[in-house]
Amino acid sequence: MFEKSKLKKEIKKAKNNIENLEKKRTRSQAALVEAILTQKTPDDGDVEYFNRFTELIEAERNKMHALMKELDNL
Repeated sequence: MFEKSKLKKEIKKAKNNIENLEKKRTRSQAALVEAILTQKTPDDGDVEYFNRFTELIEAERNKMHALMKELDNL
């Protein structure tokens, strides 16, 4: 029983982390879209920032899915 509540808490924390990372990624995402629309080369910093946060988001999602699978198996 304790294990289930612990997993649910960790899943909720992972969801919140994903939301926060997505918010942080939004600025670089907007800059990339603007560069595409104006047919300019995007700033390397914006590209790196976007890629880094995308990696962090994917890692957090994978962690969350593993936790959800573990919860389902209990």
